[in-house]
Amino acid sequence: MQAAEIELKFPVADVRRLRASALALGFEVLTERTFESNTLYDSTDRALRVKKQILRLRNYGGICTLTHKRKADMNDTDVHYKTRIETESEVQDCEAMAEVFAQLGYLPVFKYEKFRTELAHNGGKLVLDETPIGIWAELEGEPAWIDSMLAGLGIAESDCITDSYGKLFTNWKEETRSPAENLTFDEVAIAVAG
Repeated sequence: MQAAEIELKFPVADVRRLRASALALGFEVLTERTFESNTLYDSTDRALRVKKQILRLRNYGGICTLTHKRKADMNDTDVHYKTRIETESEVQDCEAMAEVFAQLGYLPVFKYEKFRTELAHNGGKLVLDETPIGIWAELEGEPAWIDSMLAGLGIAESDCITDSYGKLFTNWKEETRSPAENLTFDEVAIAVAG
């Protein structure tokens, strides 16, 4: 399935409070807190990165999903929101797909993990992501819906960002001088402890 993905991300200081506010606005829980593991693939010359594209395998609650993302045409986007064209499909076997990628010259270049809770309301989605470097929320939907939900949740527009988890991790590494190469719970814990 291919669709435009429009979203904004913001940090979460109090998960319980945000969740209570979301439920009060009419959000319904789609999935409770579930572990998610993601691996990004690219060629050795990082051709996909140069083209600002992502090729990802995600394992979320035992379901493997293949995703390709690319930038949307600038005419179709508002720079205030992160907008990507996303094509994805469930696949039977993540390991088999990883082998196909390897045979085509695409190797793992970055891994990131989180515990995700998904909520939905009026055609949009709120996800709560507990990552090794902090808790973030994403609102995904049409721009007017996102703005309305930000207001309803009491989130200031100035607190919102469009950065990817890869970019957040790079920023965190620069701030902490961490040697971690991937945004995984084990790697970050070892780097922080070391």
